[in-house]
Amino acid sequence: MLGVMTEHPVPRWAYRLAHVIPLLTLPSGLWRLGLVAGSSMGMLDDYGRPARVEGVWQGVYIVCLSLFSEAVALTAFGMVKPWGEVVPRWIPWLGGRRVAPYAAIIPATLGALSLIAIWTYGFRDVFSGDFLPFSSDAAAALMISCYAPLQLWGPALLVLTWAYWRRRRGSTVIVGNVGGV
Repeated sequence: MLGVMTEHPVPRWAYRLAHVIPLLTLPSGLWRLGLVAGSSMGMLDDYGRPARVEGVWQGVYIVCLSLFSEAVALTAFGMVKPWGEVVPRWIPWLGGRRVAPYAAIIPATLGALSLIAIWTYGFRDVFSGDFLPFSSDAAAALMISCYAPLQLWGPALLVLTWAYWRRRRGSTVIVGNVGGV
């Protein structure tokens, strides 16, 4: 609910969850920006020296990765905001058209399952001896604590997508002949 004018009321918990999702990606992005700012963040390279960002383009890549991750996380708002149900009028050719529920549900579900797979794979060696080398346990703990919230991103998006589906399932428009006439 919360003042959001959607076709059906948005549950309070879904609205809050949509606001939490971008916060799940923020710590890892800030950690990566620390690397770009010149800190090794306690990471060591293959020779046991403090890791450094090599060249301008690697720094640009890391900044763009952080911004892209945050932008993708912000799309979760489409599950609770009016623009997830009706395309904003300022968008050429599509503005004002109703968003078919599955046009949001399918990409969000695939994205959530992909995030679960990516971060499950990414964390496979965190508590083994095969993880990235760090100068101290505190540096490793900092990196892990900054990246750990990403484990929740996929499941949170999946739950939010389920809430969107429940809210919009009765509003699907059937096109074509009903009854074979």
